[in-house]
Amino acid sequence: MSRLLDSLPELYRELLPGFFRQDVPEETKATCSNCAMCKDTAQGAVEAVDGVSRFFRPDTKCCTYFPRLPNYLVGALLSDDRPELAEGRRRMEARITSRIGVTPQWVKPPAKFSFLYKNGHQFFGRAASLRCPYYGESSGGCTIWPYREAVCSTFFCKYVAGNDGRKFWMSLKTYLTLTEIQLSRWASLQLLPDYVLSGKDRADRGESTPLAVEDLDDAPPPPRAYADLWKEHAGRELEYYRECYRRVRALTADDLDRLLGFDGHVELKTVETLFATANSPRLPRTLRFNPDATVQWLPDGSVALGAYSDFDAIALPGEAYGLLVEFTGRQPVEAVREHLREHKQADLSEDILLELYRHRILVEA
Repeated sequence: MSRLLDSLPELYRELLPGFFRQDVPEETKATCSNCAMCKDTAQGAVEAVDGVSRFFRPDTKCCTYFPRLPNYLVGALLSDDRPELAEGRRRMEARITSRIGVTPQWVKPPAKFSFLYKNGHQFFGRAASLRCPYYGESSGGCTIWPYREAVCSTFFCKYVAGNDGRKFWMSLKTYLTLTEIQLSRWASLQLLPDYVLSGKDRADRGESTPLAVEDLDDAPPPPRAYADLWKEHAGRELEYYRECYRRVRALTADDLDRLLGFDGHVELKTVETLFATANSPRLPRTLRFNPDATVQWLPDGSVALGAYSDFDAIALPGEAYGLLVEFTGRQPVEAVREHLREHKQADLSEDILLELYRHRILVEA
């Protein structure tokens, strides 16, 4: 096991509260270096939904997403001169030079990408045109990994704790996203007050504005609009981002706590509660077979059952399916188990039932 902090950018190690210093179980089912969702290596994946394959392309894996990087993480990357990050720095500098999606608070996806991402259907992991610009095609890895943002730090295709694990990591993403917003706003306020005081940071967060001609043509914004956004820092963006990193690096945990305020306290409590649930699961008194579960019979007579995620399924012997449908929610779990032992000379152990519940094949009645 490793500490939760160890899965996040190093910058956070002196900033985040004590909760992040505890051990967190490794998500062993999500094998990024040997992608568990590619056809040749897939395990526990529902092969198709509504006739559409759910396998990922080996040249994209789950990296069909364009991260929104806060100014201080951009600066941290640009300030890191390790040779293994040279390609990541080069790509980031090229992105900044392009001026597309480059603001005092973020280096973010182009508006056209955001539109396609929000309105696409069943493309995730399978559309090469939406592959992350920081994805290393030759290595199959991320060129900016130490400085990844909240989404990339918390996404897994499968979770050891099933739906409880997914809820925990999603809550952590919400907390980290709030952290990114507040720290990047604070850094912008120090260096470019007009950006925050005029409300441009709020407009910068929204992605629902109509696409402009420049967005459709993958062109930078008009020079006057860009200069008005960046003021005296136009043309000096690299140094601006590095200074954001230096300023944020000097903050303390108490400083971050004040910046996050009441919302931060609420989100942290949510993370702590869901972490406890994911690591200390409880089997409900009554269970029923989830009517929305996907059921896929395999050539060897076994059955793949999925519910909480299209990416994660449980394979069971075919005869087990006949046992699961006995769970109707009308009787307690122990009564159903006794019925199975008496009338079908079969049983499902508490450990198996707990795993099925965590994956929401069985749900609380």
